[in-house]
Amino acid sequence: MKSEDIARVCHEANRAYCRSLGDTSQMPWEESPEWQRVSAVKGVEFIRDTPDAAPSASHESWLAEKNREGWKFGPEKNVELKEHPCFVPYDQLPADQRRKDHIFGAIARACLVGV
Repeated sequence: MKSEDIARVCHEANRAYCRSLGDTSQMPWEESPEWQRVSAVKGVEFIRDTPDAAPSASHESWLAEKNREGWKFGPEKNVELKEHPCFVPYDQLPADQRRKDHIFGAIARACLVGV
């Protein structure tokens, strides 16, 4: 599988998980903005390049990328203002948000086996 294919699987699993929490803001892969798809691909590439990385390392990688792109903390995700409520260190994330890093990493690793 290519990184983009794996990112799609991870994104859709994340979307389903978010829906289980009552968050219906995530769009299907095909309707998601380019920046969000690129972010998912970078997440897969991070897991591919550092397969033993903890979920916290995956979050910190995401956080560093968002910082380079000019994002900051905000109480709600606001793409126009580049604000995100998860723009905090991993240990400050609520448990339901930390689970997303576990889910993403587990799926990416499973898809990368034998690649």
